[in-house]
Amino acid sequence: MGLAEGLRRRGIDVVFADDYGQEAPSGFASAPGLKVAADADILVALGGDGTFLHGASLVQNHDVPLLGLNLGSLGFLTPYASWEATATLNDAADGRLDIEERMRIEVTLRGSGKPSESHSALNEAVITQRGLARLLDLSASLNGDTIATYKADGLILSTPTGSTAYSLAAGGPILTPDLEAIVLTPICPHTLTNRPVVVRADLGLSVTNVSPDHATLSVDGLWSREVAPQDVVEVCKASRPLRVFRPRSSFFGILRQKLSWGERKA
Repeated sequence: MGLAEGLRRRGIDVVFADDYGQEAPSGFASAPGLKVAADADILVALGGDGTFLHGASLVQNHDVPLLGLNLGSLGFLTPYASWEATATLNDAADGRLDIEERMRIEVTLRGSGKPSESHSALNEAVITQRGLARLLDLSASLNGDTIATYKADGLILSTPTGSTAYSLAAGGPILTPDLEAIVLTPICPHTLTNRPVVVRADLGLSVTNVSPDHATLSVDGLWSREVAPQDVVEVCKASRPLRVFRPRSSFFGILRQKLSWGERKA
């Protein structure tokens, strides 16, 4: 790989994660992704937004900054294009790229008779129906104060970073990534009065499955669990933010470029 060769010529060690579908090029070291992330000074995600989210999960317990190089079609989270990859890597290695912090959420599933499980998310946690197309009843509360019982196909609990992903497609608002808030966006709600709500991330947010059917909890599309009736999904601000290399374009510039934000068609 040309990028890796260029870094090695500069005296920079390059190690590939060997558990994400591709083997390391000949002559380069490899290791499991979690070990690579723990030992790295910079973690580079080559691909699209899914690869970037996987990289974010690898560094969730470390302060290693994540650099996203877009090899996909949209790449909203990976703002650096393939044609500028070499210059971007050199700038990152030389400390010429600024680093910003993105809030993550800690998602915990609690149920009777089973141990609780937790996972962090950069984009969102999603509670959805399983195989049958039946509405779910999901009771959401904030610090013990009931928000609503959503009768819907599901509920998206999104970070500001994830507000431009699934939540946006479901009608949620766009939040700038420097905010510390969580968006609750119902999926196809069965009432016109159920609208997305933005709440503070430092308060205790919980969602209880009060429907008779099982649901599925998905976290960043990387981790999923069954949500039985009366199981509770708790969401709060994670203790560690994700450190990412700041795009050269502004947030609204990326919106205009990637999502045609504000454009009017003749």
